Amino acid sequence: MSPVQVVGIGGSLREDSQSERALRIVLAAAEESGAKVTMISGLDLVLPFYDPAITERPPAARRLIDEIRHADGVVLVSPGYHGTISGLVKNALDYLEDLRDDERPYLDGRAVGCIAAARGWQAAVTTLTALRSIVHALRGWPSPLGAAVNSAEVLFDAAGGCSNEQVTSTLRTIGHQVVEFAVARTPGGGPD
Repeated sequence: MSPVQVVGIGGSLREDSQSERALRIVLAAAEESGAKVTMISGLDLVLPFYDPAITERPPAARRLIDEIRHADGVVLVSPGYHGTISGLVKNALDYLEDLRDDERPYLDGRAVGCIAAARGWQAAVTTLTALRSIVHALRGWPSPLGAAVNSAEVLFDAAGGCSNEQVTSTLRTIGHQVVEFAVARTPGGGPD
């Protein structure tokens, strides 16, 4: 059986942002659990505003759609901007409309880990709630554990570390849960 495919989407336009560093921790745990991981973040997410009337897609949008199309699991990380997800992440998720006629439309049948990072608890929690609501709307299965990270209290370093062991443990658990669910949903991968 080939490894499950997990795609991580998120971050901000700021290179090596706190949310992107959080995404790396989750994807490292998914990889340790046997998944093949792909990260689409930062400048990879700079796409024209999604317009369903325009059918021609730039290469970055085609890559995003193709990666999700073949993914068994997904991890979404968004910075919290004014109490919700960033426009960068939302626009990327809007492109998933291109999957509506697929055999597995949108995020159907896929485990999705959701993480929000914001300066303050209110924005972190409302952003996490928004991500989980979007995943439900796209027919995905949010992992049982999600993470709201208050970046005023928690810092990620460039070496992949985190100033709070509990946050690291939570992010790693999300990575493991996404893979566990993806394996169970893969034909021959788990109990029927």
